[in-house]
This record gives sequence, structure tokens and C-alpha cells, in this order.
Amino acid sequence: MEKTYEPHQIEQSWYQTWENKHYFAPKQHGLPYCIMLPPPNVTGTLHMGHGFGCTLMDILIRYHRMLGENVLWQPGTDHAGIATQMVVEKRLMLEGKTRETLGREAFIEKIWEWKNQSGNAITQQLRRLGASLDWPRERFTMDESLCATVQKVFINLYREGLIYRGTRLVNWDPKLHTAISDLEVISNEEEGKLWHIRYPLADQEGYIVVATTRPETLLGDVAVAVHPDDERYQHLIGKQVQLPLTHRTVPIISDEYVDKAFGSGCVKITPAHDFNDYLVGERHQLKPINIFTRDAHLNKNTPQQYQGLERFAAREQIVKDLENSGLIEKIEKHISKIPRGEKSNAIIEPFLTEQWFMKMQPLAEPAIRAVENGEIRFIPDNWNKTYFQWLNNIEDWCISRQLWWGHRIPAWYDKKGKAYVGESEADVRAYYQLADTVQLTQDNDVLDTWFSSALWPFSTLGWPEHTQEFKTFYPGNVLVTGFDIIFFWVARMIMMGLKLTGKIPFREVFITGLIRDQDGQKMSKSKGNVIDPLDLIDGIDIDALVEKRIYGLMQPAKAKQIEAQTRKQYPEGFASHGTDALRFTFCALASYGREIRFDLGRLEGYRNFCNKLWNAARYVFMNVTEPQQGSLELSLPDRWILSRLQNTIADAHAALQQYRFDLFAHAIYEFTWNEFCDWYLELSKPILTSDKSSAAQQRGTRHTLITVLETLLRLLHPIMPFITEEIWQRAAPLADKKGDTIMLQAYPQVDPSLQNELIETELTWVKAIIIAIRTVRSEMNIAPGKPLAVLLHKGTESDKRRYQQYQSLIHALAKLESVAWLDLYAIPPESATALVGDLEILIPMAGLIDKDEESARLTREIAKLNKESERMETKLQNPQFVDKAPADVVTKERSRLAELKTTLTKLEQQLEKIAAL
Repeated sequence: MEKTYEPHQIEQSWYQTWENKHYFAPKQHGLPYCIMLPPPNVTGTLHMGHGFGCTLMDILIRYHRMLGENVLWQPGTDHAGIATQMVVEKRLMLEGKTRETLGREAFIEKIWEWKNQSGNAITQQLRRLGASLDWPRERFTMDESLCATVQKVFINLYREGLIYRGTRLVNWDPKLHTAISDLEVISNEEEGKLWHIRYPLADQEGYIVVATTRPETLLGDVAVAVHPDDERYQHLIGKQVQLPLTHRTVPIISDEYVDKAFGSGCVKITPAHDFNDYLVGERHQLKPINIFTRDAHLNKNTPQQYQGLERFAAREQIVKDLENSGLIEKIEKHISKIPRGEKSNAIIEPFLTEQWFMKMQPLAEPAIRAVENGEIRFIPDNWNKTYFQWLNNIEDWCISRQLWWGHRIPAWYDKKGKAYVGESEADVRAYYQLADTVQLTQDNDVLDTWFSSALWPFSTLGWPEHTQEFKTFYPGNVLVTGFDIIFFWVARMIMMGLKLTGKIPFREVFITGLIRDQDGQKMSKSKGNVIDPLDLIDGIDIDALVEKRIYGLMQPAKAKQIEAQTRKQYPEGFASHGTDALRFTFCALASYGREIRFDLGRLEGYRNFCNKLWNAARYVFMNVTEPQQGSLELSLPDRWILSRLQNTIADAHAALQQYRFDLFAHAIYEFTWNEFCDWYLELSKPILTSDKSSAAQQRGTRHTLITVLETLLRLLHPIMPFITEEIWQRAAPLADKKGDTIMLQAYPQVDPSLQNELIETELTWVKAIIIAIRTVRSEMNIAPGKPLAVLLHKGTESDKRRYQQYQSLIHALAKLESVAWLDLYAIPPESATALVGDLEILIPMAGLIDKDEESARLTREIAKLNKESERMETKLQNPQFVDKAPADVVTKERSRLAELKTTLTKLEQQLEKIAAL
């Protein structure tokens, strides 16, 4: 083996081998186990959320594959309607073209062309992450067979009366000219204004004041609402007000929706441009008035002087006209949540438009029951509440989008606008018995991307045909996904699965937290804190990292700020860590929490873990050069490490069965680093090098070394596939293991015959003696390699027996030149003392240290730390720092001060011990 572990030399070659040899394919025997990959957007690139989720899925897949199960991890990508259309439209703009100039068919051809050339970057990146997906089964939501399935489902649900066409309020993107889902709307707080407008009473003197953040929409008001219990306005309910700047009057109504404490307690009701107002309008049978065009310009339903104005230009003019009319009471600064399109960044307009909808209430009830009766289990189970809350308040789903890329709605219209639904125009004519003279035009809209995604668990397996794959792998075992799409995808898959197949789509839903940066901030381009997983795997220098983070930013000041922030935080950029270290980090962070802070320090620590494992393997291979033949005699350390290994195997199984990936990583890390590497390898050295060890004892230790290493590699493989495969190829022949790859080896199982609590207790005592002596060395600043004379005092008969039995190990690891037992009543010489139970371990100090010199050294160190401690306390007592510095910076300073005080206490205790000698 190479002296140092270089991940880039092995990772891609091993992945190519695995894929070429079809190791990722189901084996057609064993219990079926299936996970559906949440299909990433075809336009996407791998981000930390993908990396995190895919790592957890791959751990489960590799684990169950090694359990001998028939495993399918179904890959695929989503056509991502809006995102993909935008990418291609931007490319056309560079050529001076638009989709309209090309026409629909030519534009869609351009999209397919782009998809085939550049569209699947993310699938190549998933390979870099080690994802063992069954690539020959890869699906795309616009594949011919999936398109046919989507079409069939739409037609059947329409004919059943669950899909209908109607006019309702939707999220409208005026830049992209399409309805979008709630998930595609990002609402953030922005500074704006609150206008208090006077609405004159129609039949008497006076006015009421209405507060609004959107004065332009008053032209679409159909009422003013007050709370029924608001005594200020009881006498006005049922009266009319003059709508400012118009010739209309509108009624004053009462509705419990109104917040009496907000503004004046009077609310303008604009059903065509506000979701809450729409519901109020329905309750009071108020006809909505749409005042916008699809571009968010004012339309013909507004006074002539405003028609054609863009909405914010109209706002400016309307406010000016209100001021000139004396109808502005006051204007205040106001912070409100502004909805913007995720893709376009345009402010979203609630917009009344004709769309296709799907009735959701009939589908929601069985989906609720499936979770209530335990057919589907959410992990952690607190997500049940979120799921129920949404389904119990579900509304009909707007499934149409005004795009060209996607599943075109299979509907045709006659000249009167009547809709006919079918597979094709010919099918429509036959089904509805239409004469050839009836002119038909196909609907231009496409289906919401989530519609086809809701069919993903079964459409990818060949449904509606009852294929062997569908029979074997549906329903799947677990869905692994973030909590942000429980509503938009998870619930819809459950509803559609139950409705269309009669079965749940999966038995368990593991909800992961969302990856944040180390300060708990969401990773975003605007914050300049996005981390590309591949940069952590391969490394990236600071100049390239800066360029990546500021690319495409339109504001020079923002770009400059992000550059300065990045250079300060990562002056060298990112080092190369390799895939396994990143995967282990993701696994170790995967608790049940809602938010997961990604800490680069931990990534560095797990890169060191890879090195530790590599070096441990090199030590084993230096000492084990062939399978061990002949009788074996196992020493205490051999039996101890084998027992500890069984406990670790049990912990690993328990953790994965509960989706506690963090505990899984912790158990294996602790065993590998602290027990195998730090203790067992050291304990093996005196056995392998001592003349007093028999050949059978040395064979026993060599056999244990290779057995534990080979088992550990299989235990670790689901998290760290590359390094374990590389080492296993060398370890397998020495451990008498047959097979071409570790991937298809059996996952370790507990061997109860090797579990031995008594042995573990014995070695725990040996470790305690060695640790006690090493601690004294450290505290007294005695060189680690200097042989010590040790006196043992008091103790039990058990202590004496154990020392007699294991003295060779103790002498070797504690670096002792002699050990003597003192008589119970003897007065010991001037010594440093440690206790292990009742046993006193005495290390005479004569000739070991210069008391005066060591006291002076400790005094200097204490003075230095005291000065630093005082400086930090002064800083933390300064309100200028505590109030103005970021909270995480203040927290770090407090933590550093606490650590400093702990160190000071230890040094002062050492000084006291030396003074007492």
C-alpha cells in the first residue's frame, strides 16, 4: 500500500469498475428492498442537500444489499418545467431568438437537444458521490412510457370527475407568464410602506381609513370589511363607501378574518388579487374584479387614465392622485413579506385565471388513514402533525402551467371553448362522437411538474402494466427526503399511489433536516455561502472559489462583500478531502434535527479518520502476510477487541434500523479510532515482538488483526465505499474471504460466542492503569519515552492478580522499567500519585523532574493564560461588543473563555501537586 491515502487515485476507477460489472443491479433473490431517488431537476447540479440525502440513501442501499436482499435504487431526473424552459430561453436570447419566433415544436426540439448534450450533469456528479444507483434503469419524467402514463392518469381522473377546469386565484408569475406552485414562491421580509387611505362614506359625511401595502389594488376592491365585534364600526355595517378614484361604491361587511388591532381595523377586500380576500369574497358572494393583465399591467376594468400602466408605475400614480384628492391619511414605513418567484425573482401576483384543477379532498382522506393506522410511518414521528395539518386543510390543486415544456394537457377545445379530453384528436372525436366539421384546437398548457412526480414510485416500475418490477418493488421500503416537500411531493405520492394502485407507495418516510452553513444560515447565492460538494471532494483554490461565488451577481457592491467574506473565511480555499470523508461527515451530522450545520472542521477530522484507517491497514499488512495456519491462542487483547467488535456490530444494526445515521457513524468511529487503532494495535505490538510470546499466541494475534480489519471494512463500507473497497481487496485473501468486491460481501452479524463482559472488564482495568501512568507523565511534563519506576500501594487481591497476569502489556504500553508493591503500612517516597479504584499508583519524582524549574514553567503559563482570560472577560463585559457582534461570534468567545478557565484550573492543580512533592 502507498504510505499515504490519496482518494483521487482510487475513487473514480473503483466506481467505474462497480458500474461496468453491474454490481448495482438487483440480484433477483432475497427480500425486495427498494428506494426511489427523489428525481433531481435535469438542469440541476449537485448541491449540499443532494449530497446529504443521497449519501444517506446510499448507506441504506449498500447496507441492505450486503444483508443479501434484492435491492433496487431507482435513478432518474425530473424535466423541471420552468427551470428547463428558462435555461433554453436564455440561450436563445443570446442568439437573438425567442421561443415565440421558433414556434412550439422547434422550441421543444431545442430543449431535447440541450437535455441530451448538457442536461444530465447531476447524474455524473452523483456517481462522484459514490451513489450505487441501478443506472441502466434510469428514467426521465418525459420518457415516452412515462408520458403515456401521465396522460392516461389525467384522462381517467377527468372522466371520474376529479379533474376539472375552473376560474380561481393562483400564484401568477408576470415575468414567466405562468401559474406556479406555492413551493416555487419564496417569501422574504422587505422594507416597504403602509398607506392609510380615506374611503368616503357614500350616504353621509365622513370616511373610514383603510391601511394597505398595495394601494394600486384598490381599483379591484369589492368591499371593506370590519370585525363583527368591533364596536367602532357596528353602525356602519351594511352601509356603502365611495371607492377612491372610481365611480363605484362598495359595501362595508363584517367578517371574523379582520384583525381589529391592525391599522384602523378596516380591511379592503380585493378577491381577485389576495388569497385571504378571495375566501372572504366567497363567503359573502362578492364577485371578484381582475384589474391586471398577464404582464401585471392594469387592464380595462380600471379607470381609463390607469389602463396599460405597469403595476408599480400605477401605484406611484394612484398614490399621487390620492394625495391630490386629500385621501391619504398617513404613510408609514412597514416591513412585510414579499412573495417572489423562485426562478424569475419577480413579485408574484395573486391572479384570477382559468386553469385546470384537481379535487384533493377525496384523495386526502385515504392518505390520512394510511398514516393514522400505521401503514406509513414518518421518522421522526413528529412530522405526522405537519402531514395531517396540511391534508386536513387541503384545497384543490392547480395542475396547469402556461409553459411549453412539460406534459401537454390532453384536452381539445371547439370554437365555443368547450373542452374534450382524450389521448389524441382522433381519440377525442371517436370518444365524443364529434363530426369532422367540428374544429378542435389543443390546449397549449402543460401539467405542473409535481403531477408527474407524484406518479414516480410506480410509473418508473412500468405501471399501469403489472410488470415484474412493479410486483417485486412496489410499494418501496423508505422515502428519504427533506421536510420542505412533505406537502408538495410526499403527500401527493401517497394520495396518487393509493388512488391509482390501491397501495401505499412506501412504508416509511425518513425526513432529514436541511443543511445549513456552520453559522446556521441557509446556503444561498445571495449570502455567498454556497458550498459545492465536489469542491470539498477535489479541493479548490481561493481565487477559483471566489470567482464561483460571485459569478452572475449583478450588484458590484454585493460581489465585493462576498469576495472579502470568502477570502477572510477560507484564505486557502478548500483542501481536497475525498468522497469518503465527505460521506462520513454527512452521516455523522444526520440526527433527527430540523437543521444541520455543516462544519468544515468535522470534515477535516473525518479526512484524518480515513488516514487513521489507512495507516492501521498498513500496520496489519506489515504483520500479516499470509492466512494463519495452525493452532491459535488468543490473548486478552485479542479476545477483548473481538468482544468489542460484536458490540459495535450490534450498535450499527440498531442505529441503521432506527435511521440514526449519526449514532451509526459514532459507534464505528469510536471503535475504529479509540479501540482498534489507539488500543488494540498498540497492545498487539508486545505480543508480536516479545520472545516470550508463543507461536500460537502470535498466530492468534495475527489472525485477530486481519479478522477485525476485514470485518471492520465491511462494517464501514456503506458509509465509506471507496477506501474500504481498496483496503478489502488486500485484506480478503489474508482473511480467507472469497469474492470480487466488498459490495457483495455479507454485512457483519453479531457472534454471541465472542461477546465476553468479563474479558472487557479485565482489559478496562489494564487500560485504566496505563492511562493513569500516562496522565501523570503528561501533568508532570515527563518525556513519553522515559522508562519509569512505579510503586503500587494498597489495592485488592484482584488488582494483584491482574497485575501479575497482564504485567507484560502494562510494562510495554506504560513504558515501565520496574514495578514494586509497597507494604500496606509503608511510607512511600516523594511521588506523583494516581488512583485506579483502591489501587494507588506512585511514581517517585526523584531524578525525574526539577521541581523548581517545573514550578517556574507552570507559573509562567498560568500568568499568560490569566492575562488572556482577563482580556476576554473585559471584551465580553463590553455592551458595544455583545450587542453589536453576531450572536455566533459572541457564543464562540464565551466558549473559548470557558475552555481557557478549564485549562487554568488544570495547570493550577498541577502546580499544587508539584508543591506538595
